[in-house]
Amino acid sequence: MDNISNASALITDDAAVFGLLMVILAVIFYTSNSKNTGFRKFYTVLPPLLLCYFVPGLFNSFDVISGSDSQLYSMSSNYLLPACLVLFTLNINFREVWKLRKKAGLLFFTGMIGIILGGPFAVWLFSLFAPDVVSGEVWKGLATLAGSWIGGGANQAALFRIFEPSPEIFAATVAVDVFVAYGWMAVLLYGASKQRQFDAYFKAEGNEVEELSKRMEAYGGQATKAAETKDYIIMLGIAFGVTGVAHLLSGVIAQYIAAHAPQLDKFSLTSGFFWLILLATLMGVGLSFTRARQMESLGASRLATVFLYVLIATIGMQMDVFAILDNPGLFLVGLTWLAFHALLLFIVAKLVKAPFFFFAIGSMGNIGGVASASVTAGAFHPALVPVGVFISVFSYAIGTYAGYLCGILMQLVAP
Repeated sequence: MDNISNASALITDDAAVFGLLMVILAVIFYTSNSKNTGFRKFYTVLPPLLLCYFVPGLFNSFDVISGSDSQLYSMSSNYLLPACLVLFTLNINFREVWKLRKKAGLLFFTGMIGIILGGPFAVWLFSLFAPDVVSGEVWKGLATLAGSWIGGGANQAALFRIFEPSPEIFAATVAVDVFVAYGWMAVLLYGASKQRQFDAYFKAEGNEVEELSKRMEAYGGQATKAAETKDYIIMLGIAFGVTGVAHLLSGVIAQYIAAHAPQLDKFSLTSGFFWLILLATLMGVGLSFTRARQMESLGASRLATVFLYVLIATIGMQMDVFAILDNPGLFLVGLTWLAFHALLLFIVAKLVKAPFFFFAIGSMGNIGGVASASVTAGAFHPALVPVGVFISVFSYAIGTYAGYLCGILMQLVAP
């Protein structure tokens, strides 16, 4: 998701911006682990993870930094994200992930249906009460938003080429995309800190997610040992070595498909980023069957978590809370759309007595894509990140078709 540019940010040097983000993270981590009573009360209301996302967003909103002009999100999503996924999947218990296919898969498809039908519902509803908000070719911009929510940026770009909305409409929907999707992500991150209460409300049976976390965490088979310098170098070598190979192959594969089978663009198979994430994840899974799995006992997931928090900060700095004020009506359309999606998920989760984790990952696997789903899954437990990754990678493959269907349905009900 891209953000509308901040014309005059106070700090424009990426080195300085990166330093600011790291200081923000350091302050949050330091205060959240403080024994001070005031800090403890504060963080019971606002989880640290949520602040790591929101504080950079506030700095961007007040033009201290510019998320859209900075290359830090590109850096973290292209380098830290795949490296993070490699380190997390080193310890993956694929057999345990496969066992989740019923509930996790059900809620993912429920979330996707919620988006496909929620868009037309929102357009139809506003055509009755505020037709000017959704009149003309607004549906074309919203169709690209469906591609972004179900799949990701590559799917949004594909639908942009298919429907060709005007630059003004597209810019407005991008603002809705950033604000509504990241706002919902913040709600789910907060919900992760209250998962026991939500599980009780959904009447989730047993401690399925907690037990899964323990089993996947124990998959390394060894207790955590103190890592030496050479261990960190080896872990970084594995993570960024695989990332480098994934970058090399993803570009070649994407270019080959674009040249010889351009029609596969509908499946996002001409997107280099799709192949980057897919290859990095698959190679990480492959390494989990080798001795590289022993790196977990030396803290591979802790190192991956550091990368993940940097990614969270750069995701947060994309958000501009004021951009949506340029088109508040469209913002309400996006909220109505998301509410339909969330309500449908809520009903199904309640009926099948699913843990809140499946609700969150079923939603963010659609709304947020790989990066956001990884962050959301990691908020429950770092060992659960692979679940979010697998669901999100699958959503890339079907995002363009599902978004296209949603766009056609919106066209049918648009005034």
